[in-house]
Amino acid sequence: MPASERDRDFAAPRAQGFATTRWTVVLRAGERAGPEAREALASLCEAYWYPLYAFLRRRGHAPDDAADLTQGFFARLLEKNALGAVRRGRGRFRSYLLAALENHLQNRRRGERAKKRGGGRTPLSLDRGDAEERYRLEPAHEMTPERVYERRWALTLLERALDLLRAEMEAAGKGELFAKLKPSLNGEGGGHAALAREIGMSEGAVKVAVHRLRSRFREHLRAEIAQTVSDPADIDEEIRDLQRALES
Repeated sequence: MPASERDRDFAAPRAQGFATTRWTVVLRAGERAGPEAREALASLCEAYWYPLYAFLRRRGHAPDDAADLTQGFFARLLEKNALGAVRRGRGRFRSYLLAALENHLQNRRRGERAKKRGGGRTPLSLDRGDAEERYRLEPAHEMTPERVYERRWALTLLERALDLLRAEMEAAGKGELFAKLKPSLNGEGGGHAALAREIGMSEGAVKVAVHRLRSRFREHLRAEIAQTVSDPADIDEEIRDLQRALES
């Protein structure tokens, strides 16, 4: 395809609006939690269980124990009456989740032994093998369980935003283009000129394409973070926390 045609062909997908955030749905439910709130909480837990697994592993729990504790915690959290304990003051799901896990661990130490893996229930599908493979890639130097949790939370957000962007580009028939432009999201790759020659676009078009891709990635990241906070004003602070977690 001629370069000029390829230049015109690339267009950033339109931003999509999104409904009330999942965490806001949970917070609004209170004592009258219904299916919508439980589904919203389950969706959040499904997305963000691994940071808790990494937290427990860094606490010294063996792989199987960490998986059982994580599964048992979610089984209790997703019970019908458990949502009544969620209060609107819990502005960020990230903070609520870790505090709730700490409380769960304290209750178990006091003798409230929950059955492993939620008493036979599997409210979430946790891939144990994948979890341990991912944990082996965690930094080997001394890092507190809390720091590991924050770092994994940040990386999970980035991964989810990238997956959304990839799916969006593939749906638009631009999966191959995304694969070639992806390294440029982090300033990697061989430069715009080399990339332009490789994919048959002008250097100027490549610069525009990379700019649009970065913009869409930021939009997806903000939208994903919005799902975990109760106030849109918290999004920027969450991004700053994310940056600090990755720098640690």
